[in-house]
This record gives sequence, C-alpha cells and structure tokens, in this order.
Amino acid sequence: MNWNYFCGSGIIKFVYAHSGLPLFVTVKLRMARTMEPLAKKIFKGVLVVELLGVFGAYFLFNRMNTSQDFRQTMSKKFPFILEVYYKSIEQSGMYGVREQDQEKWLNSKN
Repeated sequence: MNWNYFCGSGIIKFVYAHSGLPLFVTVKLRMARTMEPLAKKIFKGVLVVELLGVFGAYFLFNRMNTSQDFRQTMSKKFPFILEVYYKSIEQSGMYGVREQDQEKWLNSKN
C-alpha cells in the first residue's frame, strides 16, 4: 500500500515493505530547485546594479564638488542633475556655490 503526504518541502511517500514497517522516501519538488538559482542570479544582478548606481552617484557628486569646469559642462548637457547637486549642498548648509558658478561663467563669456 502507498500513501502520499504533501508537505512544504516536498512529498513524503509512505511505502510498506515486506516486513510491514513503513519506509519513508522524500521527493523534493523540482521547481523549487530550478527557481532557487534563478532567484539568486536575479538578486545578485539587482545588487550589482544598485552598487554601480551608488558608486556612480558618489563619483559624479565628487567630480561636481571639486571641479567648477565640470559643473559648467553639466549645466550645458544635464542641467537637471546640476540642479539636484545645488539643492543637496544647500540642504547641507553650503550656500553661494550656485552664485559663484554663475558669476564665473558670466565673466568668462565677456
């Protein structure tokens, strides 16, 4: 006689041997095995993308924070990113950077 019992990690089969004692055989679901490596790959991919984003943002902020010429390039190509930079440093209490940049850029045009 065979009875099946479904549990969270698989199927446990009760199979009676000739001696009358039950033998327990566990069969794991195959879908759980194939999904686990896929989930790990997705998690690793998301983690790598997030780390690249954090390091990229740090590099960009550091470059804008140390180079007025780079800020001028950013103002021509990506003014919305420069606006975020100005707002973030103003939130930290550093005022006047925007005005200094605009003054220098205006004087360099003349």
